[in-house]
Amino acid sequence: MKTGGKLIVEALEANGVDRIYCVPGESYLAVLDALHDSRVQSIVCRQEGGAAMMADCHGRLTGKPGICFVTRGPGATNASAGVHIAMQDSIPMILFIGQVASHAKEREAFQEVNYRRFFGDIAKWVVEIDDAARIPELLTRAFSVATSGRPGPVVISLPEDMLTSEVEAPVALPAVQVETHPGEAELDRVEALLNAAKRPFVILGGTRWDQRLAFDDIQAISEKWSLPVGVSFRRQMLFDHLHANYAGDVGIGINPKLATRIKEADLVLLIGGRFGEMPSSDYTLLKSPYPDQQLVHVHADPDELGRVYRPTIAINASPAAFVRAFARRKGPAVPGWAEETKKAHADYLAWSTPPLTGPGPVQMGPIMNWLEKVLPEDAILTNGAGNYATWVHRFHRFRRYGTQAAPTSGSMGYGTPAAVAAKGLFPEREVIAFAGDGCFMMNGQEFATAVQYGLPIIVIVVNNGIYGTIRMHQEREYPGRVEATDLKNPDFAALARAYGGHGETVRETDEFAAAFERARASGKPSIIEIRLDPEAITPTRTLSDIRDKR
Repeated sequence: MKTGGKLIVEALEANGVDRIYCVPGESYLAVLDALHDSRVQSIVCRQEGGAAMMADCHGRLTGKPGICFVTRGPGATNASAGVHIAMQDSIPMILFIGQVASHAKEREAFQEVNYRRFFGDIAKWVVEIDDAARIPELLTRAFSVATSGRPGPVVISLPEDMLTSEVEAPVALPAVQVETHPGEAELDRVEALLNAAKRPFVILGGTRWDQRLAFDDIQAISEKWSLPVGVSFRRQMLFDHLHANYAGDVGIGINPKLATRIKEADLVLLIGGRFGEMPSSDYTLLKSPYPDQQLVHVHADPDELGRVYRPTIAINASPAAFVRAFARRKGPAVPGWAEETKKAHADYLAWSTPPLTGPGPVQMGPIMNWLEKVLPEDAILTNGAGNYATWVHRFHRFRRYGTQAAPTSGSMGYGTPAAVAAKGLFPEREVIAFAGDGCFMMNGQEFATAVQYGLPIIVIVVNNGIYGTIRMHQEREYPGRVEATDLKNPDFAALARAYGGHGETVRETDEFAAAFERARASGKPSIIEIRLDPEAITPTRTLSDIRDKR
């Protein structure tokens, strides 16, 4: 006989889980007790939203579900931000929530929430386990749902009395991820379309990639066919940015030359991604539902094929399986578009070279140039949302898979908890979190988690004293009528020291390099605050420009 709490932990172990992210709660004490004797490590976090974002980052960088435990009611609602990120980003994740005891349900008991209703639209599957004997069955299913087809979050509600009940149950078996493969007839049609094309373009996106496929097979295909390759919004780690066939990222603030290139393409191969509102520039690069271009859409989930775009060829296959199969096809000797592919890469290099000047005493362009020289190729960069992220997405040249963790959902507060998870997973690699001042304050308390576990992340806080993205839109739409976008911030370097970390403040460009090296040498979690003039709202435009040129 085993308790429900013990069976939960055994099922986690059976599925290869080595760590969980949690905020403890009395509603799942039986699980915490079982974890005490388990090889699974518990990472205790400071807020449920941060814990869920760590689980998301875990799934993002490993392809295996990140596991998060939170308590009922406020704990669950706090965690919902991370669940929404995982859903929109197609990240495998499992959120376990303590629930009120069975006898109290439907009475609006203390912290009671109907999780099927609450999470129904932002999770792949929501289930409440009423019978502990079904834990092995339902957890195996949860791992399968989270990883198969289009990956995503699963939410599991755990009534308190179920966790303490003792039952006979079978030993949990590991889930098996479902792989889908393209047929030879489909590959023949893709090959025929490519041979007939004059201006093809490839866009990589989504999840279910890995190092070999992202940087070996897909590059080999691009070389064989001389194909220009772009990556979808915040999926930049899917292709080496200095490869001769790389054309740029298809996201917010797209290079106008790249946007034109995609619009004028006669064939687009969209592999792995959904190509939603942000990467499609509000459905203008590919028109919905009928694109101007011929479209080959490859996706692991059949429900995504034809959902937004009507493709010329719809292929229900994982990116891995499609790339592996198509790599065997022989490309033309010298395709007619080869010179255009070279031009596309030259356009990217020009676009991704940062400006060296700007308003105020701190210039982000030289700082990004310096970081490009000193960061190793396997450094992991994380960020949340805000105009500061433009400096990372436009000017950092990603070279390897598994080096980016950033939410396509545009959620603020993601960078710091993601960096904590990334450093825990890969302690030998440098992990740099970028955050704006508003973004950092949303989950910056997870810096304490980095201190607690001795994880020497470096958080670069770009502090301009405003909610920059909203101010930019505000000045454009309602010039001079500033409301609710000014911020009064703490001394971020002093805050780092108060937590037990290392803190630096950069007030002039030339101070950054030494500050960064001191942070590195400290061996502690570090915050480097960059005092940026709010006029430097984008790399190429000031707030005054936006206001005056409305």
